[in-house]
Amino acid sequence: MASPRELRFNTFQMAAPTHNWAGLWRHPRDNQDAYNTLAYWTDLARTAERGLLDGIFIADVFGLYDVFGGNGDTALSAGAQAPSADPIIPISAMAYVTRHIGFGVTANLTYEHPFQFARRFATLDHMTGGRVGWNIVTGYLDSGARGMGLPIARDHDERYEAAEDFMAAVYKLWEGSWEDGAVRRDRATGIFTDPAKVHRILHDGPYFKVDGRALAEPSPQRTPVLYQAGTSARGRAFASRHAEAVFLNGQTIPIAAKAVSALRAAAVDAGRAPADILAFLGATVIVAPSSAEAHELKEEYRRWLDTAGQLALVSGWTGVDLSGLGPDDVLEFQRSNAIRSTLENLTVKAQSLPTVRDLADFTPAGARAPIFVGSPSEVADQMLTWADGADMDGFNLVRTVMPESLDAIVGLLIPELQDRGAFKTAYAEGTLRQKLFPDRGARLPANHPAAAFRAPS
Repeated sequence: MASPRELRFNTFQMAAPTHNWAGLWRHPRDNQDAYNTLAYWTDLARTAERGLLDGIFIADVFGLYDVFGGNGDTALSAGAQAPSADPIIPISAMAYVTRHIGFGVTANLTYEHPFQFARRFATLDHMTGGRVGWNIVTGYLDSGARGMGLPIARDHDERYEAAEDFMAAVYKLWEGSWEDGAVRRDRATGIFTDPAKVHRILHDGPYFKVDGRALAEPSPQRTPVLYQAGTSARGRAFASRHAEAVFLNGQTIPIAAKAVSALRAAAVDAGRAPADILAFLGATVIVAPSSAEAHELKEEYRRWLDTAGQLALVSGWTGVDLSGLGPDDVLEFQRSNAIRSTLENLTVKAQSLPTVRDLADFTPAGARAPIFVGSPSEVADQMLTWADGADMDGFNLVRTVMPESLDAIVGLLIPELQDRGAFKTAYAEGTLRQKLFPDRGARLPANHPAAAFRAPS
């Protein structure tokens, strides 16, 4: 019998009172409303590292979910990803109380400039000892665009055109501005940096312009590990060139498998190898010592869901205002400027159209991804079936009630997977990139497009 694949796990978090399941912050055992305290994040980090998780993946959305009903009142009332805090701020504190776990942090490049952004992430990479990754997003909420003084968000495909320009600029800053050996720290001569080895970057793109030397010295990874979450046709083309790990959703194995297969084929077309991109599937896990207890827990959690808040989230993700539909009405495909792959998965690729009731409940349609419920053995079986069937490398584990959902994963599920040889029993040494890709060094490989911008060594 073949050995099971070794799964990778990220705990999927957000610096907000609700992430993917609106209303659970009200649960009497939940602490998500403490998202704006360092203790929430440092306690979480210690637990996640104790469980040998690969990373803490922090989602973010820049703007307010105001598609539902044409305003953001429902999202605010329900705490549905609002209010939100900057996800970058807690990283250094979590790094300080851990040694190995990685940090995948979401940052929207549309409202950043490459020159300042390159310094911020180089600093994070220094402060974490090379454990940081960047989840590349382009932003889809018109509310965020208006907050930044623009009338609407850029068109879906144009967002990726701007992203290509941004990536070229930051690659030049991270990879090409400072040569290896530029920093001398020579106390005897008084020379900290050799100026001849720090090069001026000139980038004159259609969306971003840079003229200057990078401000930060090279960090352990230079370029952070690159995550990306788009699986639309345009998003897949972008990911195939740039991403090292892709986060995707899919409420059935065939939907997820097709997305992963297309992504790996696109990577080959881009001159990379299929294994150059790790695929992480979103998943909600409710695990308890017995199957009966787990299903009771699921029903308990369901009673705390906020229906309107959940529909506000789905409306934002799909770009479709669900406020005028009844519980038994179905979501149908329509062109939108939001997360195109989410809308396609729920409609065009689904076996049947979901009802509004489905979208607001603990269902695969509401989760946009699988929900694994049961004993440790049952959940392990389900996860390995999905991983094998869809060629998944691992899962982004959506939080439900915190901290008990993460405690159960660490205390119950991971030991079961370890007993099966399907989860690591110790961390490897090195940077986040070296942990995710043990056969590589700390920096991006030569077949990655960033390598073309490297300074001479």
